[in-house]
Amino acid sequence: MRAAVLLLWLTLAVPGAQAADWLDWRKVGDATLTWGPFTVYTSQLRTPDGRYGRDDRDQALIITYARDIDRDELVEATRDQWQALGILAQEPESEAWLRMLQSLWPDVRPGAQLAFVLNDKQGQFWYRASAAQTSFIPLGPRQSEAFSTRFLAIWLDPRTQYPELRQQLIGGQK
Repeated sequence: MRAAVLLLWLTLAVPGAQAADWLDWRKVGDATLTWGPFTVYTSQLRTPDGRYGRDDRDQALIITYARDIDRDELVEATRDQWQALGILAQEPESEAWLRMLQSLWPDVRPGAQLAFVLNDKQGQFWYRASAAQTSFIPLGPRQSEAFSTRFLAIWLDPRTQYPELRQQLIGGQK
């Protein structure tokens, strides 16, 4: 009985502890994606030391949505960005990854936050439905290094479709 209680406590406590770690990391930069006069989301990049470095360094990308976006649109936007970066053509796993995202991501509302945290070369999605929710909850399992690198490339690859946002996220000029 005690073992079962301990196991339950660890399953509930460990995700919160992991989330608290990256929430304490220092901000590298932030950026806002707009579409015409509308704000789509604000984003923030954090690292343990507040500096951007190699792609495989520990980092957290936190996106705060400013409008309703359903999961189909989120997945389609990911597909479009991977297409533009050549990832769809080069990575045989990309279609399976998109299916995984379709099953994993929620529809988002204004104020919802979706975070992707890279730690020890593996990523983890975290979600907070609103600022009223006190903590982030993990979404799905930790992701492979290959997926994690490709996902963060949408914002951080030098060939991104949003070079100004990249520059702002990695601590450059606004």
